[in-house]
Amino acid sequence: MAADILQDVAVPVAAEHLASPDRERNLERPPLSAGRIVIYALLIFVALYYLAPLYVMLSTSVKSLDEIRSGNLLSLPLAPSTAAWAKAWGSACTGVDCAGLAPFFWNSVRITLPAVLISTFIGSLNGYVLAQWRFRSSEIVFTALMVGCFIPFQVVILPMARLLGMVDLANTTTGLVFVHVVYGTAFTTLFFRNYYITLPEELIKAARIDGAGFFMIYRRIVLPLSLPIFMVCFIWQFTQIWNDFLFGIVFGGSDAKPITVALNNLVNTSTGATEYNVNMAAAVIAALPTLVVYILAGKYFVRGLTAGAVKG
Repeated sequence: MAADILQDVAVPVAAEHLASPDRERNLERPPLSAGRIVIYALLIFVALYYLAPLYVMLSTSVKSLDEIRSGNLLSLPLAPSTAAWAKAWGSACTGVDCAGLAPFFWNSVRITLPAVLISTFIGSLNGYVLAQWRFRSSEIVFTALMVGCFIPFQVVILPMARLLGMVDLANTTTGLVFVHVVYGTAFTTLFFRNYYITLPEELIKAARIDGAGFFMIYRRIVLPLSLPIFMVCFIWQFTQIWNDFLFGIVFGGSDAKPITVALNNLVNTSTGATEYNVNMAAAVIAALPTLVVYILAGKYFVRGLTAGAVKG
């Protein structure tokens, strides 16, 4: 009987105890006040404001010219069509050439991928040296690299053009890769150095005591810990190089121009009526790789930036 009474008492008590965390969470949840409603409304408004141009570009790119002329800018397409996308990709005129954006898209791929990989790897080694293998005047070298981050593009055009001419790389894809590697190494070095300075010094010292050398420590200890900052540099460099226009138009020859230059030529080429749907489709095609990169790896970008923010 006592056991039954204890059981009858214990079950409600246990149930109450198990349910208490949920009740506590509900009690701790702040009420939806007027201030929060204003904040949420403001955030939604700002998000819609920044997404509006993308919506206009996408909707216009699948409309016909007659629908664009007679309809509203924000109206939904009545008869969506991908004809403008096909023309922008394969047959739109970018000056005297009417082969669309496809050749220039692959030019940008051939320029961006090697430039991103090379500049990131060099920046990783530089940051590793400046953070963990300091030498005399290493701070001066680091300061010089930081100054390089703030040199305007226009300043390096003339000396870079002379250098590319001397080594016979002018108007070539290889020359553009070289330009982006040189200009981007200062940024990647800054990122990696600030990240590696937060690594525990005991790891590096213990490895040195065990006889590990420069590259052994880098490959076995530093590199496995570097994924967040590698993602930061990949995204940063990819965005900067893919969206570059100045270097592409100055140093790119007729067969080495990136997609940004082709997009400018397409929009400014006059062959009769302005085809707004083709122009919008071309703009989305040019921006699509960077959008995909940020959507897939945006969280790693923020995580990598904050990982080296505090030494610990």
